[in-house]
Amino acid sequence: MTGRLADWISSARTVCTVCHTHPDGDALGSSAAVYHYLSSLGKDVVILLPDAEPPSISFVLDGTEYTSDPALAAAALERCDLLFCLDFNSFGRTEALEQACRACKARKVLIDHHADPSCGEFDLCFSRTDVSSASELLYEVLLQMPGIDGCAKRLPSGTVNALLTGMTTDTNNFANSVWPGTLAMASDLLGAGADRDGILLRLYSSGREERLRAMGDVLLNRLDVTPEGAAIVVLTKDILDGYALLDGETEGFVNIPLEIAQVRLSIFARQEDDSHFRVSLRSKAGTSARSLAMQAFHGGGHEQAAGGRILIPSDIQNPSQAREFVAAAAARFLQASSPVTDQK
Repeated sequence: MTGRLADWISSARTVCTVCHTHPDGDALGSSAAVYHYLSSLGKDVVILLPDAEPPSISFVLDGTEYTSDPALAAAALERCDLLFCLDFNSFGRTEALEQACRACKARKVLIDHHADPSCGEFDLCFSRTDVSSASELLYEVLLQMPGIDGCAKRLPSGTVNALLTGMTTDTNNFANSVWPGTLAMASDLLGAGADRDGILLRLYSSGREERLRAMGDVLLNRLDVTPEGAAIVVLTKDILDGYALLDGETEGFVNIPLEIAQVRLSIFARQEDDSHFRVSLRSKAGTSARSLAMQAFHGGGHEQAAGGRILIPSDIQNPSQAREFVAAAAARFLQASSPVTDQK
Protein backbone atom coordinates (compact mmCIF):
# COMPACT_ATOMS: atom_id res chain seq x y z
CA MET A 1 0.00 0.00 0.00
CA THR A 2 2.85 2.37 0.69
CA GLY A 3 4.00 1.98 -2.91
CA ARG A 4 0.59 3.07 -4.14
CA LEU A 5 0.61 6.02 -1.75
CA ALA A 6 4.05 7.05 -2.97
CA ASP A 7 2.77 7.03 -6.55
CA TRP A 8 -0.27 9.12 -5.59
CA ILE A 9 1.92 11.65 -3.79
CA SER A 10 4.24 11.85 -6.78
CA SER A 11 1.38 12.63 -9.18
CA ALA A 12 -0.48 15.05 -6.88
CA ARG A 13 0.05 18.79 -7.10
CA THR A 14 -2.40 20.05 -4.48
CA VAL A 15 -2.93 18.13 -1.22
CA CYS A 16 -5.23 18.68 1.76
CA THR A 17 -5.21 17.12 5.20
CA VAL A 18 -8.27 16.90 7.43
CA CYS A 19 -8.65 15.71 11.02
CA HIS A 20 -11.45 15.23 13.54
CA THR A 21 -13.49 17.96 15.19
CA HIS A 22 -12.10 19.44 18.42
CA PRO A 23 -8.56 18.64 17.21
CA ASP A 24 -6.12 17.44 19.85
CA GLY A 25 -2.34 17.16 19.80
CA ASP A 26 -2.33 13.97 17.74
CA ALA A 27 -4.73 15.38 15.14
CA LEU A 28 -2.73 18.58 14.80
CA GLY A 29 0.64 16.84 15.06
CA SER A 30 -0.09 14.31 12.33
CA SER A 31 -1.54 17.08 10.14
CA ALA A 32 1.56 19.26 10.55
CA ALA A 33 3.83 16.26 9.97
CA VAL A 34 2.19 15.54 6.61
CA TYR A 35 2.30 19.24 5.72
CA HIS A 36 6.05 19.57 6.29
CA TYR A 37 6.84 16.29 4.52
CA LEU A 38 4.82 17.11 1.42
CA SER A 39 6.00 20.71 1.35
CA SER A 40 9.57 19.42 1.24
CA LEU A 41 8.57 17.64 -1.98
CA GLY A 42 7.28 20.86 -3.51
CA LYS A 43 3.59 20.08 -3.07
CA ASP A 44 0.95 22.73 -2.44
CA VAL A 45 -0.51 21.68 0.94
CA VAL A 46 -3.20 23.09 3.22
CA ILE A 47 -4.39 21.75 6.59
CA LEU A 48 -8.16 21.78 7.07
CA LEU A 49 -9.59 21.93 10.60
CA PRO A 50 -13.29 21.32 11.30
CA ASP A 51 -13.09 23.94 14.03
CA ALA A 52 -10.49 26.18 15.63
CA GLU A 53 -7.31 24.72 17.08
CA PRO A 54 -6.83 24.94 20.88
CA PRO A 55 -4.38 27.75 21.73
CA SER A 56 -2.45 25.43 24.04
CA ILE A 57 -1.46 23.14 21.15
CA SER A 58 -1.49 25.63 18.26
CA PHE A 59 2.31 25.92 18.28
CA VAL A 60 2.55 22.65 16.36
CA LEU A 61 0.97 24.43 13.37
CA ASP A 62 3.68 27.09 13.23
CA GLY A 63 5.04 27.37 9.72
CA THR A 64 2.05 25.66 8.09
CA GLU A 65 -0.89 26.90 6.03
CA TYR A 66 -4.18 25.96 7.66
CA THR A 67 -7.78 27.08 7.92
CA SER A 68 -10.82 26.38 10.08
CA ASP A 69 -13.10 28.44 7.83
CA PRO A 70 -15.68 26.02 6.33
CA ALA A 71 -15.98 27.96 3.06
CA LEU A 72 -12.23 28.09 2.49
CA ALA A 73 -11.95 24.41 3.43
CA ALA A 74 -14.69 23.44 0.99
CA ALA A 75 -12.96 25.37 -1.79
CA ALA A 76 -9.66 23.66 -1.03
CA LEU A 77 -11.34 20.24 -1.10
CA GLU A 78 -12.80 20.97 -4.53
CA ARG A 79 -9.41 21.63 -6.09
CA CYS A 80 -7.14 19.13 -4.31
CA ASP A 81 -5.73 15.97 -5.91
CA LEU A 82 -5.10 14.02 -2.71
CA LEU A 83 -6.75 14.12 0.73
CA PHE A 84 -5.05 12.80 3.88
CA CYS A 85 -7.60 11.87 6.56
CA LEU A 86 -5.87 11.78 9.92
CA ASP A 87 -6.82 10.56 13.40
CA PHE A 88 -10.46 9.68 12.72
CA ASN A 89 -12.20 6.51 11.54
CA SER A 90 -15.16 7.98 9.63
CA PHE A 91 -16.01 11.27 7.93
CA GLY A 92 -18.71 11.73 10.53
CA ARG A 93 -15.94 12.75 12.94
CA THR A 94 -15.17 15.81 10.80
CA GLU A 95 -18.64 17.26 11.52
CA ALA A 96 -18.71 20.70 9.81
CA LEU A 97 -16.54 19.37 6.94
CA GLU A 98 -18.25 15.99 6.56
CA GLN A 99 -20.29 16.72 3.46
CA ALA A 100 -17.46 18.57 1.71
CA CYS A 101 -15.07 15.69 2.46
CA ARG A 102 -17.49 13.10 1.16
CA ALA A 103 -18.07 15.14 -2.00
CA CYS A 104 -14.35 15.62 -2.59
CA LYS A 105 -13.26 13.85 -5.77
CA ALA A 106 -9.62 13.52 -4.74
CA ARG A 107 -8.09 10.23 -3.69
CA LYS A 108 -8.68 9.80 0.04
CA VAL A 109 -6.06 8.23 2.32
CA LEU A 110 -6.93 7.26 5.90
CA ILE A 111 -4.20 7.05 8.57
CA ASP A 112 -5.83 6.28 11.90
CA HIS A 113 -5.54 4.21 15.09
CA HIS A 114 -9.17 4.01 16.23
CA ALA A 115 -11.22 0.81 16.19
CA ASP A 116 -13.82 0.03 13.53
CA PRO A 117 -12.66 2.26 10.65
CA SER A 118 -15.12 2.87 7.81
CA CYS A 119 -12.58 1.83 5.20
CA GLY A 120 -15.19 1.92 2.44
CA GLU A 121 -15.15 5.72 2.66
CA PHE A 122 -11.49 5.89 1.65
CA ASP A 123 -9.39 4.85 -1.34
CA LEU A 124 -6.49 3.70 0.84
CA CYS A 125 -6.77 2.72 4.48
CA PHE A 126 -3.87 2.54 6.94
CA SER A 127 -5.55 1.50 10.17
CA ARG A 128 -4.10 -0.19 13.26
CA THR A 129 -5.02 -0.09 16.92
CA ASP A 130 -1.72 -1.46 18.25
CA VAL A 131 -0.03 1.94 18.01
CA SER A 132 -0.10 4.87 20.39
CA SER A 133 -1.44 7.42 17.98
CA ALA A 134 -2.13 8.40 14.41
CA SER A 135 1.25 10.11 14.57
CA GLU A 136 2.97 6.79 15.28
CA LEU A 137 1.21 5.05 12.40
CA LEU A 138 2.00 7.99 10.11
CA TYR A 139 5.63 7.76 11.16
CA GLU A 140 5.74 4.10 10.09
CA VAL A 141 4.17 5.01 6.73
CA LEU A 142 6.57 7.90 6.09
CA LEU A 143 9.59 5.72 6.83
CA GLN A 144 8.61 3.64 3.78
CA MET A 145 8.43 6.58 1.40
CA PRO A 146 11.04 6.96 -1.37
CA GLY A 147 14.05 8.92 -0.21
CA ILE A 148 13.33 8.23 3.48
CA ASP A 149 14.09 4.50 3.27
CA GLY A 150 13.62 3.78 6.97
CA CYS A 151 15.81 6.63 8.24
CA ALA A 152 14.12 9.20 10.47
CA LYS A 153 17.02 11.61 9.94
CA ARG A 154 15.83 12.05 6.34
CA LEU A 155 12.50 13.46 7.43
CA PRO A 156 12.08 17.27 7.51
CA SER A 157 12.68 18.78 10.95
CA GLY A 158 9.10 20.09 11.02
CA THR A 159 7.80 16.57 10.48
CA VAL A 160 10.05 15.15 13.18
CA ASN A 161 8.88 17.64 15.82
CA ALA A 162 5.22 17.38 14.82
CA LEU A 163 5.28 13.59 15.05
CA LEU A 164 6.84 13.67 18.51
CA THR A 165 4.28 16.24 19.66
CA GLY A 166 1.38 14.14 18.43
CA MET A 167 2.65 10.95 20.01
CA THR A 168 3.52 12.68 23.30
CA THR A 169 0.04 14.14 23.73
CA ASP A 170 -1.84 10.96 22.82
CA THR A 171 0.17 8.91 25.32
CA ASN A 172 -0.19 11.61 28.00
CA ASN A 173 3.61 11.88 27.97
CA PHE A 174 4.11 8.07 27.92
CA ALA A 175 1.56 7.40 30.68
CA ASN A 176 -0.79 5.26 28.54
CA SER A 177 -1.13 3.47 25.20
CA VAL A 178 2.62 2.91 24.95
CA TRP A 179 3.73 0.06 22.69
CA PRO A 180 7.26 -1.14 21.88
CA GLY A 181 7.11 0.77 18.61
CA THR A 182 6.17 3.94 20.49
CA LEU A 183 9.45 3.96 22.41
CA ALA A 184 11.41 3.02 19.29
CA MET A 185 9.79 5.91 17.42
CA ALA A 186 10.61 8.36 20.22
CA SER A 187 14.22 7.21 20.25
CA ASP A 188 14.53 7.54 16.47
CA LEU A 189 12.97 11.01 16.46
CA LEU A 190 15.29 12.20 19.23
CA GLY A 191 18.19 10.88 17.19
CA ALA A 192 16.84 12.81 14.21
CA GLY A 193 16.99 16.06 16.17
CA ALA A 194 13.50 16.40 17.70
CA ASP A 195 13.39 19.15 20.30
CA ARG A 196 11.72 17.17 23.10
CA ASP A 197 12.60 19.71 25.78
CA GLY A 198 11.02 22.48 23.74
CA ILE A 199 7.94 20.39 23.02
CA LEU A 200 7.44 19.54 26.70
CA LEU A 201 7.90 23.18 27.67
CA ARG A 202 5.17 24.26 25.23
CA LEU A 203 2.83 21.41 26.16
CA TYR A 204 3.11 21.28 29.94
CA SER A 205 4.86 24.40 31.24
CA SER A 206 3.39 27.29 29.28
CA GLY A 207 -0.16 27.46 30.62
CA ARG A 208 -2.00 30.46 31.98
CA GLU A 209 -2.44 31.07 35.68
CA GLU A 210 -6.21 30.95 35.16
CA ARG A 211 -6.00 27.34 34.01
CA LEU A 212 -4.13 26.19 37.11
CA ARG A 213 -6.52 28.01 39.43
CA ALA A 214 -9.50 26.51 37.61
CA MET A 215 -7.96 23.05 37.89
CA GLY A 216 -7.53 23.52 41.63
CA ASP A 217 -11.16 24.56 42.07
CA VAL A 218 -12.38 21.66 39.93
CA LEU A 219 -10.47 19.13 42.03
CA LEU A 220 -11.51 20.72 45.32
CA ASN A 221 -15.15 21.55 44.65
CA ARG A 222 -16.36 19.80 41.49
CA LEU A 223 -14.93 16.27 41.77
CA ASP A 224 -17.11 13.39 43.00
CA VAL A 225 -15.70 9.91 43.65
CA THR A 226 -18.36 7.21 43.75
CA PRO A 227 -18.32 3.97 45.77
CA GLU A 228 -18.06 2.01 42.51
CA GLY A 229 -14.77 3.71 41.63
CA ALA A 230 -15.82 6.45 39.21
CA ALA A 231 -14.40 9.97 39.39
CA ILE A 232 -16.87 12.45 37.93
CA VAL A 233 -16.52 16.12 36.98
CA VAL A 234 -19.37 17.93 35.25
CA LEU A 235 -18.97 21.56 34.23
CA THR A 236 -21.97 23.48 32.94
CA LYS A 237 -21.61 26.55 30.77
CA ASP A 238 -22.10 28.97 33.67
CA ILE A 239 -19.29 27.31 35.64
CA LEU A 240 -16.95 27.34 32.65
CA ASP A 241 -17.69 31.00 31.98
CA GLY A 242 -16.81 31.78 35.59
CA TYR A 243 -13.35 30.28 35.11
CA ALA A 244 -12.71 32.39 31.97
CA LEU A 245 -10.95 29.44 30.34
CA LEU A 246 -9.88 29.42 26.71
CA ASP A 247 -10.73 26.62 24.28
CA GLY A 248 -8.68 23.54 25.07
CA GLU A 249 -7.65 24.61 28.56
CA THR A 250 -9.57 21.78 30.25
CA GLU A 251 -7.54 19.28 28.20
CA GLY A 252 -5.89 16.83 30.59
CA PHE A 253 -8.22 17.45 33.56
CA VAL A 254 -9.78 14.02 33.01
CA ASN A 255 -6.47 12.22 33.63
CA ILE A 256 -5.81 13.60 37.12
CA PRO A 257 -8.40 11.62 39.16
CA LEU A 258 -6.82 8.35 37.98
CA GLU A 259 -4.09 9.10 40.55
CA ILE A 260 -6.61 8.04 43.24
CA ALA A 261 -6.11 4.38 44.12
CA GLN A 262 -9.78 3.34 44.15
CA VAL A 263 -10.70 5.15 40.93
CA ARG A 264 -11.15 2.80 37.98
CA LEU A 265 -12.77 5.29 35.65
CA SER A 266 -12.59 9.07 35.23
CA ILE A 267 -15.37 10.98 33.45
CA PHE A 268 -15.13 14.66 32.56
CA ALA A 269 -18.17 16.34 31.00
CA ARG A 270 -18.24 19.97 29.88
CA GLN A 271 -21.15 21.78 28.31
CA GLU A 272 -20.31 22.97 24.81
CA ASP A 273 -23.57 24.75 24.02
CA ASP A 274 -27.33 24.45 24.58
CA SER A 275 -27.46 21.17 22.64
CA HIS A 276 -24.81 18.97 24.23
CA PHE A 277 -22.03 18.21 26.69
CA ARG A 278 -18.73 16.82 25.45
CA VAL A 279 -17.61 13.83 27.51
CA SER A 280 -14.05 12.53 27.98
CA LEU A 281 -13.41 9.17 29.61
CA ARG A 282 -10.19 7.62 30.89
CA SER A 283 -9.78 4.31 32.70
CA LYS A 284 -7.25 2.05 34.31
CA ALA A 285 -6.34 -1.31 32.83
CA GLY A 286 -9.20 -3.73 33.21
CA THR A 287 -11.98 -1.18 32.76
CA SER A 288 -13.13 -0.22 29.27
CA ALA A 289 -13.69 3.50 28.78
CA ARG A 290 -14.61 2.70 25.20
CA SER A 291 -17.47 0.38 26.18
CA LEU A 292 -19.04 2.98 28.45
CA ALA A 293 -18.63 5.68 25.80
CA MET A 294 -20.47 3.49 23.31
CA GLN A 295 -23.17 2.39 25.74
CA ALA A 296 -24.07 5.70 27.38
CA PHE A 297 -22.54 8.63 25.50
CA HIS A 298 -22.99 8.06 21.73
CA GLY A 299 -19.22 7.72 21.42
CA GLY A 300 -16.25 5.40 21.22
CA GLY A 301 -12.48 5.43 21.16
CA HIS A 302 -9.83 3.29 22.80
CA GLU A 303 -10.08 0.90 25.73
CA GLN A 304 -8.54 3.35 28.20
CA ALA A 305 -9.28 6.65 26.42
CA ALA A 306 -12.62 7.44 24.84
CA GLY A 307 -15.14 10.21 24.29
CA GLY A 308 -18.76 10.95 23.57
CA ARG A 309 -21.65 13.33 24.17
CA ILE A 310 -24.67 13.96 26.33
CA LEU A 311 -27.42 15.31 24.10
CA ILE A 312 -29.99 17.89 25.12
CA PRO A 313 -32.94 17.23 25.19
CA SER A 314 -32.79 13.59 24.09
CA ASP A 315 -30.58 12.38 26.98
CA ILE A 316 -31.36 15.08 29.52
CA GLN A 317 -33.89 17.88 29.55
CA ASN A 318 -31.57 20.58 30.87
CA PRO A 319 -27.88 20.97 31.86
CA SER A 320 -28.59 20.66 35.58
CA GLN A 321 -29.39 16.96 35.04
CA ALA A 322 -26.01 16.11 33.50
CA ARG A 323 -24.25 15.13 36.73
CA GLU A 324 -27.04 12.73 37.72
CA PHE A 325 -27.03 11.25 34.20
CA VAL A 326 -23.27 10.64 34.27
CA ALA A 327 -23.32 9.19 37.78
CA ALA A 328 -26.13 6.78 36.94
CA ALA A 329 -24.44 5.62 33.74
CA ALA A 330 -21.12 5.06 35.55
CA ALA A 331 -22.76 3.18 38.40
CA ARG A 332 -24.65 0.83 36.07
CA PHE A 333 -21.54 0.18 34.02
CA LEU A 334 -19.13 -0.46 36.90
CA GLN A 335 -21.61 -2.60 38.82
CA ALA A 336 -22.16 -4.76 35.75
CA SER A 337 -18.56 -5.05 34.67
CA SER A 338 -15.56 -6.68 36.24
CA PRO A 339 -11.96 -5.85 35.38
CA VAL A 340 -10.83 -7.33 32.05
CA THR A 341 -7.45 -7.98 30.53
CA ASP A 342 -5.80 -4.77 29.35
CA GLN A 343 -6.37 -4.32 25.62
CA LYS A 344 -4.72 -0.90 25.46
